[in-house]
Amino acid sequence: MKTDFKKSNAETMAITRNIREYDKETDNLYESVVIMSKRANQIALEIKDEMNKEMQEFAPAQDTLDEVFENRDLIDLAKSYEKLPKPTLLAVKEFEDKKIYYKRNEDDDIKNV
Repeated sequence: MKTDFKKSNAETMAITRNIREYDKETDNLYESVVIMSKRANQIALEIKDEMNKEMQEFAPAQDTLDEVFENRDLIDLAKSYEKLPKPTLLAVKEFEDKKIYYKRNEDDDIKNV
């Protein structure tokens, strides 16, 4: 599932939340936390891959002295990714909006798909 994280309406800062809202769907707060943490790891990897692909577009064939010290395009790219909500906050928003698919296997472990 490819998501455009730049258009997400997730909070950019941590806020106080009612934790009792998170155990309603799974009947267990800790299972909900595991689901969100696994999704946050997936999101972090997706963002990292996306950023690396975009950075390769700016990679010069050979470095010149000016490009080593300052590359405005790379700086702007880095700033745009710094403004994104953290992967944990994106995962919490997806969990609240019921956009995370998960299932339990026979061993009662949670599989995040």
